Amino acid sequence: MATGERAIGRVRRVNGPVVEAAGVADARMLELVRVGEAALVGEVIKLSGDRAVIQVYEDTTGVRPGEPVVGTGMPLSVELGPGLVGTIYDGIQRPLEALRASGGDFIGRGMSAPALDRGRRWHFTPSLAVGADVVPGAVLGTVPETARVEHRVLAPPDVSGRLSWAAREGEYGVEDVVAVVETSAGERRISMLQRWPIRTPRPAGRRLPASVPLVTGQRVVDTLFPLARGGTVAIPGGFGTGKTMTQHAVAKWCDADLIVYVGCGERGNEMTDVLTEFPKLVDPRTGRSLMERTILIANTSNMPVSAREASVYTGAALAEYYRDMGYHVAVMADSTSRWAEALRELSGRMEEMPAEEGFPAYLATRIASFYERAGSMETLGGSEGSVSIIGAVSPPGGDFSEPVTQHTRRFVRAFWALDRQLANARHYPSISWLDSYSEYADEVRPWWEERVGPGWTADRAEMVGLLRKEVRLLQVAKLVGSDALPDSQRFVIEVCSLFKDAFLRQDAFDEVDRYTSPEKQARMLALVLLYWRRGSLAIKKGATFVELRRVKAVRDIVSARYAIAEGDDKAFDRVAARLERAIDDLEGDYGR
Repeated sequence: MATGERAIGRVRRVNGPVVEAAGVADARMLELVRVGEAALVGEVIKLSGDRAVIQVYEDTTGVRPGEPVVGTGMPLSVELGPGLVGTIYDGIQRPLEALRASGGDFIGRGMSAPALDRGRRWHFTPSLAVGADVVPGAVLGTVPETARVEHRVLAPPDVSGRLSWAAREGEYGVEDVVAVVETSAGERRISMLQRWPIRTPRPAGRRLPASVPLVTGQRVVDTLFPLARGGTVAIPGGFGTGKTMTQHAVAKWCDADLIVYVGCGERGNEMTDVLTEFPKLVDPRTGRSLMERTILIANTSNMPVSAREASVYTGAALAEYYRDMGYHVAVMADSTSRWAEALRELSGRMEEMPAEEGFPAYLATRIASFYERAGSMETLGGSEGSVSIIGAVSPPGGDFSEPVTQHTRRFVRAFWALDRQLANARHYPSISWLDSYSEYADEVRPWWEERVGPGWTADRAEMVGLLRKEVRLLQVAKLVGSDALPDSQRFVIEVCSLFKDAFLRQDAFDEVDRYTSPEKQARMLALVLLYWRRGSLAIKKGATFVELRRVKAVRDIVSARYAIAEGDDKAFDRVAARLERAIDDLEGDYGR
């Protein structure tokens, strides 16, 4: 046995990933254990008398009653330190590349490897002088982890006192001591390697208001349904509606400092696409690989179901660690439905009373505890950081009334509902402008008005109002036909159709259209509303709907999304001037 490990009992019964141990006298809830001769990783989830129920994170095939169960004395934890960024882990933070190098393409039972490479040396630069006061979360030194990420070695949350020794600038391994702090309880030797229980949120100073948007470059998101830094959003949609691709676009283009992508129970081919494409993607800000600001957690549907349940907590713990350094982190959880299904399977094997659709009664509590780990925070060290959680939901048959979607909706403040009809029509992102919403719009309004101008709020509200009005008009048109509507109402439908094609639709493969800055979004929206406002006045003066549709400048509005480059305000001014002249001519014809 390793140091700190001790025998706590023996296997009594095996039921898939759930193992019951008997003769248990020295075990604790949520303690990390090793099960059987193969030393499979597990976690104590229930204690009753001398019995313990353990969920095992590996395949239990071959485990027999009577085999030993060994306790480690600590909870299931992640290793924190330089080397996390750019690494691909499984749900319990085993590095997949290292496992593949030692065991081939499949993870063998009982295989393990340190999450952080013990042989790698890092260039450490101290930040505090000997004698300085150390508070929890203080930056003790820095390490250049990647070209994009400066790793800040932090004092653990339970350490405060006086710095009695600091390592000199130089090359160190993650287990080497880089600082010694004299605390009230004695000396604490601190290395670059720390551990943290995955189910315990890391402490922070205080929660800050979510007032700055997480800019994604996706127009339907940023303008209509914005997400704030430190916010939460659900992306529900049936099979093939584009959940994963929407998350990929947000991961690539959002202005978060780091991305933690959790593939939770997804199909192997989808995770293969992620694992092969992400290293090839170029970070638009640095021109380097996107993996230099990304941590991948791959837990496919054929991996042990209990590891799927742990993977979202692993991702949250890693995100909180970088948040405490003062970074803004975005967590992509794809998909929380598969995570909930893992809870359901484990609950069934433990013979718990099922609730709606067989899910455990504590499903809502688990979903809430996950999304509550998001937030914009003042860290213990006094800096500001955030964790934004973007969770995909895969309701069977696209039914948003099923329990996972409904419970998730209670605990998130933004909802990007994917529409099957839009996806079939190749309208991407297929985020429905009717079923989606964001409660962050008012909170990020000051940022938008300062960044793009005071008219943004009025323009957005006017366009949202037109989209709602279009819904009612389309219902009438189905009954009486669109030709029976007056020109003013037909023009509402026309403007909304133009807005969908010229603004909401976005081509991820076009060099210009795949990302749109807030400034360009505001100019594009202003063009559509200029057409609406001037066209409405022209109709009142006698112009017809058909004449307005024939205005050639309207085509320039549609093509602006890919024909006008970022920052080219003069091109927008030229389109607006052509539109103004064309409608002036129409009004002049009827004015005479």
